[in-house]
Amino acid sequence: MIEIDGSVGEGGGQILRTSLALSMCTGQPFALRRIRAGRAKPGLMRQHLTCVNAATEVSGAEVHGAALNSQSLHFTPGAVRAGDYAFNVGTAGSCTLVLQTLWPALLMADGPSRLKLGGGTHNPMAPPFHFLERSYAPLLRKLGAEVELRLRRLGFYPAGGGEIEATILPAQDRLEPFDLTDRGADGEGYAECFAPALARSIARRELQQVGASLGWNADQLRQTPARQNEGPGNAMLVTLPYEHLTEVFTAFGEKGVSAEQVAQEVVRQVREHRASAAALGPHLADQWALPLALAVHQRGGAATFTCTALTPHATTNFDVIERFLPVRFTKTSRADGFTVMVSAR
Repeated sequence: MIEIDGSVGEGGGQILRTSLALSMCTGQPFALRRIRAGRAKPGLMRQHLTCVNAATEVSGAEVHGAALNSQSLHFTPGAVRAGDYAFNVGTAGSCTLVLQTLWPALLMADGPSRLKLGGGTHNPMAPPFHFLERSYAPLLRKLGAEVELRLRRLGFYPAGGGEIEATILPAQDRLEPFDLTDRGADGEGYAECFAPALARSIARRELQQVGASLGWNADQLRQTPARQNEGPGNAMLVTLPYEHLTEVFTAFGEKGVSAEQVAQEVVRQVREHRASAAALGPHLADQWALPLALAVHQRGGAATFTCTALTPHATTNFDVIERFLPVRFTKTSRADGFTVMVSAR
């Protein structure tokens, strides 16, 4: 039984999700205490409980403490079972975080799995669907993990109601780690505005502000048509394709924040990224750690990546991964970010 203090480091739900994912991958049980103890609303919220319940169903786990607001959890997994699954957060809580929890384990299953997930698809403090589709999934495919992602319906806070589907093919012991230390040649970036059930002028103003700030032409500024019964909500996305990877940066609209402020927030993220030559942005570095560690665990040796920043979220994730897998994360500062090496031990 691996004992984990859920209040250490970043102290949020990522500790729970990484623990669930790697417990299912390795078969190791864990006890998590003081879950989100430092948060305004500590314990398991609905989206966290959905992750626990989904992991329980996928692995036939024995679980104690799976209840709203619970601050302790004991999780003993069984064998991960491929199949067709459907999980709904029931609120605007992020369904992409549920996918993040199940994805590594279903890669280890003995057959393909299909997931239908409901909830928020574009939430602050969670990877938006388009980040997973354009940034994360292509890197997984390079590791040897095939997946197909589909966005069926956008979901924003507070209404939720989004829906995504994922088909995950088994990789089992075929993951191949690789170094990712530079972005490669630049492609042409573009901006998109999702603003369903809001005035059209909001999207127009956001795109105009991004275009003016980044010097982009009209072809690089895309207003995405709203589909029926989506929203209300607002997400401003900038996609930067490179030879070796793609980055997606997102800013969210909210009451009291002008369209120009939303645009300037995503522009700030883009400028910070461009100020460094490191391969991965801060969020992609966080997400990349777990699948790369699984590949290094399978093959031995080491793999290296560079990143523009290491957030407390990322370093806490490194610590949890090291509890479950015989790997070590070594971090070295560089002028424009960090170099991270994941090595077998």
